[in-house]
Amino acid sequence: MGKNLYVGNLAYSVNDATLMDAFNQYGEVGSAKVIMDRETGRSKGFGFVEMIDAQDAAMAMDKLNGRNYDGRPMTVNEARPSVPRSYNSSSSGRNGQGY
Repeated sequence: MGKNLYVGNLAYSVNDATLMDAFNQYGEVGSAKVIMDRETGRSKGFGFVEMIDAQDAAMAMDKLNGRNYDGRPMTVNEARPSVPRSYNSSSSGRNGQGY
């Protein structure tokens, strides 16, 4: 079974293809996605990589965490599962007004 990795502190020049290339040297990559800001279209500085093999993922974490990549030290950790967001009136960002 594969493993999803969180990759943080990425330079804004890093895109999906260059992120995939960085991890391909440690094993087969299922997908690589740099998260982009919807309004500006610019990278948010982090992304996710899915490694096909869990052992390859562990090696990639070990070798790449803290490694300088495109001028910045990457943070590479096992990705945590996403938590569903609650959209009730008290957390709507409108001071509880509910509209």
